[in-house]
Amino acid sequence: MFGYQERKAGQVAAFFALKAGGRINVLKLAKLLYLAERESMARYDAPMFYDRLVSMDHGPVASISLNQINGLTQGDEWDTYIAGRNGNDVLVAQGINFADLDTLSRADLGVLEYLWERFADYSQFKLRDWTHENCPEWENPHGSSEPIPHDRVFKFLQKQDANMLGEAILHYRRTAEALDRAL
Repeated sequence: MFGYQERKAGQVAAFFALKAGGRINVLKLAKLLYLAERESMARYDAPMFYDRLVSMDHGPVASISLNQINGLTQGDEWDTYIAGRNGNDVLVAQGINFADLDTLSRADLGVLEYLWERFADYSQFKLRDWTHENCPEWENPHGSSEPIPHDRVFKFLQKQDANMLGEAILHYRRTAEALDRAL
C-alpha cells in the first residue's frame, strides 16, 4: 500500500512490545496498532503510519502491519524492530530499546503512552471486545475482511470535515504512488 510508513509502524509495534517486557500477544498488538492509528486521527487529523484499516471478525485492524506480524509480507524496516512471532506472541528484535525508536515524535509518543496506560492491563480478548463496543466504524465482516475507509473513522470521531480528511489521506497515497513509480 503506497504511503504506508513501514519503519514507523515497526517502531510503534516495538514500543508496545518493549512496554510489555519484550513480547506481546499478537491480538493485543493488532488492536493497539489500530488504536494508535485511530487516536492519531482523533488528535491530529492524520493516521500515525498510514496503514490500511479493515474490519475482521476480531474487530478492526491495521492490516498491512498485521500481515507483517503474521509473516505474510516481508519488510527490512519492520524486521529491524520486530523479530517475528513466537506462537501467539510478537517479539521485539534483539538489541532494540526505546532510544532506537527515532521516527516517533513527541506527539506520537504521547498517543502511544496514553494507549499503553489505558490498555496495558487488558487481556487481548478484553481489548478485542472493547474495540467491538467502542469503534463504531467496525462492522462485522462475518468471516471475511472489509475495508474501513478513513473518512468513516473520521465521521465516528465526530470530525466535521470527515470527507475532506479522508480525501487528504487518499491524496497522500496517490502522491506516494506517483513518486514510487517515478523512481
